[in-house]
Amino acid sequence: MTGSVLASTLAVAASLVAAVAPASGAGTTALLEGVTGVGDVAAGGRHVFVATEQGVVVADTQGTPTSTINLPGAAGLALTPDGTRLYAALRDSNEVAEVATDTLTVVRRIPLADNPCPSHLALAGTRLWVGYGCGQAYGGVVGLDVSAADPQPYGLTFNKYGAPVVAAAGRTVVTGELGLGPGSLEVYDVSTTPATRRGEISGHTYGLGDLNDIAISADGSTVYSAFNSPDQFDAWDTTTLSRLRSYGADGAGSGIPKSVALSPDGAHLAGGRISGPFVSVFDADTTPTYADTNPTGETVPRSLAFSGTDVFSVLRGWSNGQFYLWRLKGALLPPSALAVTPPTEATALAPLTLTGRLTLSDGSAPGEQPLVVTRQLPDGTRSTLGGVTTAADGRFTVTDTVAVVGDVRYDVSWDGSAAFRWSSASLTVTVAPHPSSLTLAGPTSGTAGRPLTFTGVLDLGGLTPPAGATIGVWRDVTNRTGTSTTYLPEVRPAGDGSFSFVDAPPTGGQYTYSVYWYTPVFQAAYASHAVSVRGAGA
Repeated sequence: MTGSVLASTLAVAASLVAAVAPASGAGTTALLEGVTGVGDVAAGGRHVFVATEQGVVVADTQGTPTSTINLPGAAGLALTPDGTRLYAALRDSNEVAEVATDTLTVVRRIPLADNPCPSHLALAGTRLWVGYGCGQAYGGVVGLDVSAADPQPYGLTFNKYGAPVVAAAGRTVVTGELGLGPGSLEVYDVSTTPATRRGEISGHTYGLGDLNDIAISADGSTVYSAFNSPDQFDAWDTTTLSRLRSYGADGAGSGIPKSVALSPDGAHLAGGRISGPFVSVFDADTTPTYADTNPTGETVPRSLAFSGTDVFSVLRGWSNGQFYLWRLKGALLPPSALAVTPPTEATALAPLTLTGRLTLSDGSAPGEQPLVVTRQLPDGTRSTLGGVTTAADGRFTVTDTVAVVGDVRYDVSWDGSAAFRWSSASLTVTVAPHPSSLTLAGPTSGTAGRPLTFTGVLDLGGLTPPAGATIGVWRDVTNRTGTSTTYLPEVRPAGDGSFSFVDAPPTGGQYTYSVYWYTPVFQAAYASHAVSVRGAGA
């Protein structure tokens, strides 16, 4: 459809479309190009680090990969609390690499020839604990004093099933073997030399099976676990070796737990699963405060890390097996909420109005906040509508005009702030055809062979007919020979919708002249007029 009505409609629509980037919403999902395997994730300072088969991928705090440190076979990672040093376990070369994070350069390599396949790391003070082991046997844990010029490994435990995972803080080290059922955790007091084994958190006693990940509190008093079973994340007292509490039980989570991480302040626990929600965040009293699922793929075991108020995880794509860095933006922030109300009615080529409100969880007024509104037409075309800002109380209005009929989806999002998490809302508006009507007038009688003149009006509810628009015309005649239909030339309406046509009926009979109008955007309209026509000799 072209012409003045469409041109004016598109001009209105164009005035609403701005060339602005969409809000980041729930964060980002960035492809880790060329990566064929992922081992661990660490975050601190200005970086997020991902250990991969190809090296250590470095991303910024927005989740955008920026470079790769050439450390093939990187598996486990450990970062100093100040973020200045990163340690990477290099499984294939039997080393631990130390990286200066300001320059992203390797400053030394610590050989572990007698402890092959180092795979998991934990750092407590200046002592780095390394879980090593190739295949399914001859694994263990050794410690390294990284403050020494030439750190020498000293054994903590050995003869384990592959490379144990390890967590360390204060004077406590916790280790666990992966993939065993039942599975247990061993707790050590490393304030003595040699270390003292405090005991075991027994998989037999607590029904634990197939350990996937552990994390530990900053003081070493509590260790957190992710086992295949039970379907929950557990907190354990590292002195009494008893369960303190569980996270994600009683329907708060679903799917097999694969990753667990504790925020640096100990106030939040993040748990990753292989099915929804993929990542859940809990507060100190086990209350779930945030959960999200990413359609790109499933979470990779042991791939959770906190960065400020964000949580990072790695996904493995469902369809292509590729790996992605997923930023869960503002996961630790208090929530906000967006509500959107549809218009009472919506017709093509007429303005429609959405109303809504942004609210904050503490009840405070959000003030004027920019929103991003995206419109998706029935054919999948998406456009971003600009210039939408809340009032001080969070209320907002969106006005739009569309030149289509059908279901139009609107997505509204707020990018969040330093104090509150992003939020979004969506709704679908069913747009009806624009009203139209036809009238037709002319003589009620005539004579065969003599011209008859007909006039009419196409009413489009105040809109100008599109340039090039045509109205169909036909006549039906009934006489002694029967009934026949003849289509006449289409007519073009004038700018005010008026039109006319002339016809000379060839024979006598009862004539009905009809006009018809239809486009996909307008309602169909029809009108007719009856004429009694005498034969030429009558």
